[in-house]
Parts: sequence; structure tokens; C-alpha cells
Amino acid sequence: MKRLFPDYTYGPGPRQGCWWDETIAAPNWPEQSGDLVVDVAIVGAGFTGLSAALHLTKAGASVAVLEAETPGWGASGRNGGFCCLGGSKLNPKAMTRLFGEAATAGYAQAEEDAVHLVADLLSSYEIDADTHSKGETQLAHNARAMERLRKSAEALGVLHEAADLPALGFGGAFHGGYTTPVGFGLNPRKYLYGLADAAKARGAQLFQRSPVSKIVKTANGFDVQTPTGRIQAANVLICTNGYSSEDVPAWMSGRYMPAQSTVLVTRPLTQAELQAQGWTSDQMSYDTRNLLHYFRLMPDRRFLFGMRGGLRSSSRAEAGIRQKVRHDFAAMFPEWRGVDVTHMWSGMVCLSRNLMPYAGPVPDQPGMFAGFAYHGNGVAMGSFCGRALAQLALGHNPDLPEPMTRRPGRFPLGRWRRALMPPAYAMMGLADL
Repeated sequence: MKRLFPDYTYGPGPRQGCWWDETIAAPNWPEQSGDLVVDVAIVGAGFTGLSAALHLTKAGASVAVLEAETPGWGASGRNGGFCCLGGSKLNPKAMTRLFGEAATAGYAQAEEDAVHLVADLLSSYEIDADTHSKGETQLAHNARAMERLRKSAEALGVLHEAADLPALGFGGAFHGGYTTPVGFGLNPRKYLYGLADAAKARGAQLFQRSPVSKIVKTANGFDVQTPTGRIQAANVLICTNGYSSEDVPAWMSGRYMPAQSTVLVTRPLTQAELQAQGWTSDQMSYDTRNLLHYFRLMPDRRFLFGMRGGLRSSSRAEAGIRQKVRHDFAAMFPEWRGVDVTHMWSGMVCLSRNLMPYAGPVPDQPGMFAGFAYHGNGVAMGSFCGRALAQLALGHNPDLPEPMTRRPGRFPLGRWRRALMPPAYAMMGLADL
């Protein structure tokens, strides 16, 4: 595999200390070996891959899912657990200019449908994922951001002025906020393993420590090669998102940009500590910064706090970004400055050059499809794209909105495209002031 970041990124260092590891035991999938023939081979066992596997097996297809590491090792097993609207970083005005009003409205509906899909999967397969929160609240970090919220607020949600926040349990130096009723928080690992169990019960074959080294087009489909075996499949789905490779397949080269996100979790907070900070809401929330912070009080009264911003990956860089997250947490919630942070970890989200998620065919590879670039909102959008990829592999039209079907272009600088991130982050940081 040819990946953008150094080996440290893909080792145990960044994910060491992940809270979700302690909430549910990982299933012990076998490693793939020998020859296997299936209808569909899926590369990647995150939300996208396992949602695809479940929907394929429900339709009667035979499926093999190939995970390079262990179940839940990647972003799907170490994210913040926000099942919410999102997936694109393209603002509605820009999207309308590019695609028109109807396509933009179609994409907005797809984001909402993605959240409902996760809710339906949790209910249908009786997955207990510690869900909470009625929608999601965006909190303004300064007066200018609040003015933008006032201008963009929709009738669907509720606008909150700064004076409203204390009674709602949003304690902090915020200038107001806006709540959308769509979305909820969950334990992403419990949701992921629930998808896996449901797919396995319907016949999906799930493999761990089985990285795909090569995919070869054949007369009957594809040969998918792992270190100790080969899978013959009529269709292949690429579901690797921020942990993709430049050469599996070669078309992925330059079309995705991994970006780091870091999360901390505190010990359970007492009622007195919650009252002291004034944060008593179960609402999942995030602020209006471009380099945003996201946070929520979980059902066990631990507080989860995460942020974007890490640009380098090494043991030294990891220590630095973790220190930055602690600093921002203490600055935003000063009454909890002395509260023990028991867990902290990092992982990769995935961006595309056109700032839109993609779910569709890989050009010049009939029968191969890819889904990626959820821009930090993969719980819902990854699940949604997984279902769409399953429909494509079955020969059906998933009827996706045009913004999701336009093939993403390549970033400039090829293998060195990470150099684009520091100036972009610097500009976003200045805009946040």
C-alpha cells in the first residue's frame, strides 16, 4: 500500500487511549487465506463497508469484507459518535452555483435521509448504541459567528440567543446557537459491531488483518489479493475513506485528503461539577469555528471533546496535538480544568477536492465502485453511501443527488498534497478570530 502519512499514522500510537475500546469487546474475525469466490468483495470494514455488506446480504448476494487491521481500528471505531447532518464542506450558496437549487435541495435531503437510515438500522437490528440527544446544536464562538447563524437559521430548527443558553444547559462563553432537530449521539463502536453482527448473521464473511495488496481486472470480474489468499468477485467496493491507499486502486491516487481529528474523554462528572460549569445538556454540540470543536455529555456523564487541526503525524506531533486539545478544552470549559482526562486519541477524517462525498463507479473498472470523503461526518453519510454502493453492485440505481455523483478531481501536488494543508488551516484559523 502507498499511503500519504508516515507509518506512525497507521500504527497503534494515534489510537492508543481510545475510550471506545473499553466499552465493548472486539469480535475475533478470521484472517483471509486461500481462494474464495463471492459476488462482492468489500475493501474496508468501517461504516461504509459494513453497511454495504448488510444491504447486499439482505438482497441475497455473497460478500467478503476485508479489513486491513482489526474490527473498529479505523475512523469508524474511533470517531466522536456524532450521527448528524453533514458530509459536505461546500456551503449551500456555492453548491447552488455549481449544481442548481434542485440538486442542492436533493443533497440536503440525502443528509437527512442518512441520519434516518442509521436510526432505522439501530431499531431494525436491535443495536444498543447508547444513543442520546435530540438533534444537534451549533454554538457561536463570537458575535460575528452569531450574526451569521441568525441570517442562515431555518424554520426547521430553533435559534438561541446568548441569554437563552444557561437555561438550556449550555454553560460556556458562547454568543448564542442554533439547534437542528435531526441527529443524535451514539457509541460508534457499538453501532459498528452491530452492523457487523447483522451482516454476518445473513452470510457475510468478515476478515481482519487481511489488507488488500492488489486488485486485478479479469474476464469475470476481479481478483482481490491479500497476503495469504485471493478472492474472486464480480464486483469490488472500495470503502477505505481516510485510510485509503494511492494504489488500491490507482484511481484513488490524489483524490482524497486525510486530515487529523483528536478526541478526549473525561472521567464521569458529578452533578456538582456539571452545575459549576453550567453544562447539563445531553445535546451533542459543536462550535462555529472553521477548525471546529465538537463536544457532548455522554449517558455515563463522561464529557467528550474533540477538535480538528493536527497536521503532522509522529509521536512528538501526537503529544503536541493532545496538549492543544487539553488547552482548548480547559479554555472553553474552565470549571473542568482540573477534571481528569482519562482517554485521548486521534484518527483520520477524509476530504475531497470538491468538498463533497462521493459514491459511484471507479472509471474504466466496470464493476468497481468507491465511497469516501465524508468530511468528518461519516457515521450517517458513510452508512448512507454504503447502502448506495450495495445498490450499484446489485445493478440498481441508488438515485443519489448530483453533487454526490460528480467524480472528485485530484488535489494539486500529488503525493505531496499534504503541503496544501498548513496554509489552508492558517487561513481558516485567521477567519475564526
